Amino acid sequence: MGHVLSDDMLDIQKMARKFADAKIRPISKEWDLKGETPVKIYQEAADLGYTSIDIPEEFGGAGLGAMANALVAEEFARGDAGFSVTIQSSNLALKPVLLAGTEEQKRFASEVVVSGGMAAFCLTEPNAGSDAASIKTKAVKQGGEYVITGRKCFITNAPHAQFYIVFAKTDMDAGTRGISAFLVERGLPGLSVGKHEDKMGIRLSTTADVILEDVHVPEDHLLGKEGRGFHLAMQTLDRTRLDCAAAALGIAQRALDLSVEYAKTRVTFGKPIAGLQAIQFMLADMDIRCQTARSLIYQCAQMIDADSVDGKMNSIAKAYVSEAAMQNALDAVQIFSGYGYSREYEVEKLMRDAKIFMIFEGTNQIQRVVIAGHLLK
Repeated sequence: MGHVLSDDMLDIQKMARKFADAKIRPISKEWDLKGETPVKIYQEAADLGYTSIDIPEEFGGAGLGAMANALVAEEFARGDAGFSVTIQSSNLALKPVLLAGTEEQKRFASEVVVSGGMAAFCLTEPNAGSDAASIKTKAVKQGGEYVITGRKCFITNAPHAQFYIVFAKTDMDAGTRGISAFLVERGLPGLSVGKHEDKMGIRLSTTADVILEDVHVPEDHLLGKEGRGFHLAMQTLDRTRLDCAAAALGIAQRALDLSVEYAKTRVTFGKPIAGLQAIQFMLADMDIRCQTARSLIYQCAQMIDADSVDGKMNSIAKAYVSEAAMQNALDAVQIFSGYGYSREYEVEKLMRDAKIFMIFEGTNQIQRVVIAGHLLK
């Protein structure tokens, strides 16, 4: 594909592709209709180490870093983007623990994810999406514990999560400086999961509200220091947006693969449509997007692995690749024409799946705010 990968990375890529072809793609259509996560296949992926690629070896993971994780995210998304999102969402929830948690917190959370348990990152609220400073969930210190009350929405993995990373205000008047982060275990009294969202796309990932009604959390479940939750959330997203971009690339590449195959076999006016320059130009543009997206992702992954995280570049990657995925999916539907609009063919699903990557983990408009902020410092 025009990119130089080490032998180890090539092996990881090939094995992930093999798993996606054998396990994920065959069940994708069925579970998309159900709108549920195939937990059994998720457990199989965990047993093979795919949920713990980026977890340090000292905590039971493979310690292979951001590049390996991006390769797996892409290949799994070529099988089904929702399945890839499910795995990456557990990693999203684990990341703040690895960044700011105590040794005990890191071991607990890592063990859950390594063994196949899911986790959920709980920041968004009904009236606080891009404007995280407006969250209303509060955590009141009482003796040796915090009492958390509030409601989170659009939380991926919520119905299955073994723990939740909950962002709540410990000081309601301090804006972002009043936000703290907590590791909240499943099963605590007062914690419940709301109605499952019936989503347009990525339907192999489950999404629901997380409701906290006077949930008592021991003070040693605070992540880092009080008032540092917003900073921790931004640190996390600066890294995990790359996983989001990598999964979007899987959609873009799958759209191209299907379009090339279809163009070679679909005959009109006595010859395959691949002979039409209009179709050739569309395919060429789709490949241009895939190759530039892949180069950008690999660059950002190498920077993360070199401990040189660049938030601006990761925002560029997230915005560019998600838009490339959406355009490739649209072009695929156009190439398939009327068949592309039918659920018999996969490309309509790619179009449904692609859109969310322009929205979650910070809308692409917010990514542009972040990028401009770096430029204008």
